[in-house]
Amino acid sequence: MLQSPKRAAFFDVDNTITRGSTLFFLGRGMYQRGFFSKKDISAFVLANLRYRLTGTENPDEIAKYQEAACDFIGGHNVEEIKSIGLEIYDEFVSPALWQGAIEIANSHLQKNEEVWLVTATPQDMAVLIADRLGFTGALGTKAESKDGVYTGKMIGKLLHGREKALAIAELAASRNIDLKNSYAYSDSHHDIPLLEAVGNPAAINPDTLLQIRAIRDSWPIHDFRRGRALKAAFGPILARIAAIGALLSPRRFRSR
Repeated sequence: MLQSPKRAAFFDVDNTITRGSTLFFLGRGMYQRGFFSKKDISAFVLANLRYRLTGTENPDEIAKYQEAACDFIGGHNVEEIKSIGLEIYDEFVSPALWQGAIEIANSHLQKNEEVWLVTATPQDMAVLIADRLGFTGALGTKAESKDGVYTGKMIGKLLHGREKALAIAELAASRNIDLKNSYAYSDSHHDIPLLEAVGNPAAINPDTLLQIRAIRDSWPIHDFRRGRALKAAFGPILARIAAIGALLSPRRFRSR
């Protein structure tokens, strides 16, 4: 007897589930534990910042981020990094969780719907976070290891942009998930392909371009950020003006 398709909710991590970058938290924790120098962490932070600023528009910067994202754990024992990851979760990640986003995720679990993290963060760290939060699982960038040691190389591509949509499509096929009845949440316009891949997209703490798209297409918007009085007052107005422009010229705001 065939089972009915399942529903799932897919969550980006950085600035959606957490305030800030989980990969940066990992780098910071490793630096504090003497794993590398200020020069090493500075190079990683610069690559992270460039990636956040340029995203899909600059393949060269994404390539630099890909290299930095896996290179800084290269040469380190997998189990040792996992142990440190648990400490870093308690020290940095847990205090940075957006509780409103966690409540949304838990509401899906309460309805017997799967909850998956989908992130550019190395998969081992993403799985650790999902396990600590009681979620179903996580999809992340795969870091290569040999004989229990990270090589500093990636397996496949950085889980970013369209790669996230491809990843959840593959997961859905293997786990009998109905994407048309599933959900996705993100803060970034770079994740529009992920959001478009499901029937129920929503924005959490959206950047300006995602807010415009969400308003244009009537996607739910959840904003858990504080101290944003001006944004709260004027952001929606400006976004609606831009959304009207998008309706007149819809190609401008479609994902690439």
